[in-house]
Amino acid sequence: MTTYAFKIEATPSFLSSSDEARGSLYHFAYTVTVTNTGTVAAQLIARHWIISDAQGHTDEVKGLGVIGQQPLLQPGESFQYASGARIQTPHGTMHGSFFFVATDGHRFDVPVPLFVLEASGPSSPSRTLH
Repeated sequence: MTTYAFKIEATPSFLSSSDEARGSLYHFAYTVTVTNTGTVAAQLIARHWIISDAQGHTDEVKGLGVIGQQPLLQPGESFQYASGARIQTPHGTMHGSFFFVATDGHRFDVPVPLFVLEASGPSSPSRTLH
């Protein structure tokens, strides 16, 4: 078993679209589950997201924690949270990374694999990517 290892799962869903002064916006929710699959406890300190729409417009989001929290995850523990994103096209992608500090002082990044934002209707099933 790897000392510093995390599994990241993201499940996006389409919420709605709206017309605003600067054009259409597509609203998405996503749920992220972070599981410590390693052997050492580590705290999620910061996030980095890259959000892209179908026209090549990209936004970067960096900040401390997730939804105002910096969870400390023991081996085998999971933390789940929900958040949202808005893009200007009905299709886009998100990916990024989480920065952790282990209880032994080791610092490391864990990539968040690319997942698809797709406005296929609010009742359409969402896809989970690992």
